[in-house]
Amino acid sequence: MTDLQIRKMNFAFEEYDVPFLWNEENPAFSSMANAVSFLAIGFEKMIVKMILQAKPLITDPAVAAEADAFMRQEGQHSTAHRQHVKALIERYPGLRDTLAAVIAEFDRLTARASLNYRLAYTADLEATFTPVFKLMLDNEATLFRPGDDRVASLFIWHFVEEVEHRSSALVVFDSVVGSDIYRMRVAPSVFRHVLRVIRLACQGFNDHVPLADRKIDALSMFASYRRAQRLRRWLPLLQARDCGPMPRAFDDLPLAEQLVALAGVVRSQLPKHDPAHEKLPALADMWFRRYEDGYDVTRWYTADAVAS
Repeated sequence: MTDLQIRKMNFAFEEYDVPFLWNEENPAFSSMANAVSFLAIGFEKMIVKMILQAKPLITDPAVAAEADAFMRQEGQHSTAHRQHVKALIERYPGLRDTLAAVIAEFDRLTARASLNYRLAYTADLEATFTPVFKLMLDNEATLFRPGDDRVASLFIWHFVEEVEHRSSALVVFDSVVGSDIYRMRVAPSVFRHVLRVIRLACQGFNDHVPLADRKIDALSMFASYRRAQRLRRWLPLLQARDCGPMPRAFDDLPLAEQLVALAGVVRSQLPKHDPAHEKLPALADMWFRRYEDGYDVTRWYTADAVAS
């Protein structure tokens, strides 16, 4: 049977305004994380429908239990991110169209792509999460701690649970499809789609969130965009819309750690990859211990102060 737990969280985003720039010390990471919230809603909606379709094809009871727990965890993530995005939409109503566009991308994928492709999509993307989220959680002191505790706590919870179910998508894929060659073959189209969706969200931020609130060009996370913007500024005949400075979310993180994460992403797409063997962030173990001890993980940095 699966070891995954289903944890229902309430981050109380309705209690007071949720800033777009929730970590003022790192506007680029704030924007990137906000884009993750938008993507998560559409992606996790797709996962739920995908697992429901796949379950009749799963003959191993242990895999069926893993698939069900994986689906339920992802459903909880979607619910929490919807509350975060709802709070952003209340401040910036134009983002409602951005959310609709992001969800539509995944709805089209669900309608048009085969079940095998969607299982591979999920396995490929989920396999990258452990090295990427380890980089983020290992640098929580700069990426999360300075920010709005509700938003920081949402992402910490989501990322540690992604580490917890790091093998689930591959377990389900292997049970139903079981072809590393197929998973590798579709990977380029998977990541093109992911980047297109993130770009949709970031374009929406530029369109609907004033520069005074976001502080940066939300598309600055894309290297090709940064190059194009610089070229336009040098060529007077090419009009460039100036959407603000173009820092990157991880500019201040150790380069060696970024390279380790990149190597982990590449390794995650290779045949016979097993996420169970990945190095895990120390913060994940701490989070699970605190949760079991009854600590208020929805206020990761301020729960003790509130309690006292």
